[in-house]
Order: sequence, then C-alpha cells, then structure tokens
Amino acid sequence: QVQLVESGGGLVQAGGSLRLSCVASGRTFGTYVMGWFRQAPGKERTFVAAINLIGSTIYADFVKGRFTISRDNAKNTLYLQMNSLKPEDTAVYYCAARASRSTAVTISDYEHWGQGTQVTVSS
Repeated sequence: QVQLVESGGGLVQAGGSLRLSCVASGRTFGTYVMGWFRQAPGKERTFVAAINLIGSTIYADFVKGRFTISRDNAKNTLYLQMNSLKPEDTAVYYCAARASRSTAVTISDYEHWGQGTQVTVSS
C-alpha cells in the first residue's frame, strides 16, 4: 500500500508557472509507475502525464511542450512542472500510482490516488 500527498497548487496568472509535488509513503516508490491526472469543475478526470520506472514519459497532447513530469526516487517524490499555464488548465490535480512497469493513461489502471491539489489560472 502506498499513500500519496500532493502539494504546490495555487492561484497563478495566465502564462505563469507552478510546480506540483507528490510525496509517497513507503519504501517501494521506485517500483511504481506514477501519473498525474486532473479534473476540472463539471468534467471527468483526465490523464495529464505519466512516468515509468526508468524515467520514460508520456503526455496528453494538450500539455506537450508546457508540462514536465519527473520523479526523484531517493525522495519518494513525483513532480509536475507546469509552464505557460492557461485558464483551461484550472483543475484539481491528482497524482496516482500504478504497480506495473508500463505507463498507462486510464484511471482504472492506477490503484492508488492522492487527495488532489487545486490549480487555478486566472486570465
């Protein structure tokens, strides 16, 4: 079992940047594929980015070139660097863990979830 706690959300103007963090409990962080998802008001939770055990990454098309996912296994921490933020990036951002070697983009493929952190981008 792994517990995930996100932080780093907040209010930022369009064009600004934020870095989200997700700290995982336990000693097995390095064995999990990690992902970021987001959920805007009134919308379904959607995939943002994922990173596998050796650092290979995948991104949703709408964040390519703007967001960067990374992990520090020594610190049990997952990051999401978000640049050039847009009002449509406003959402609650969740980190998730998957006990597998392969990345995935579907919510049901991730077994563990954090509580989320709010990101609000003003125009």
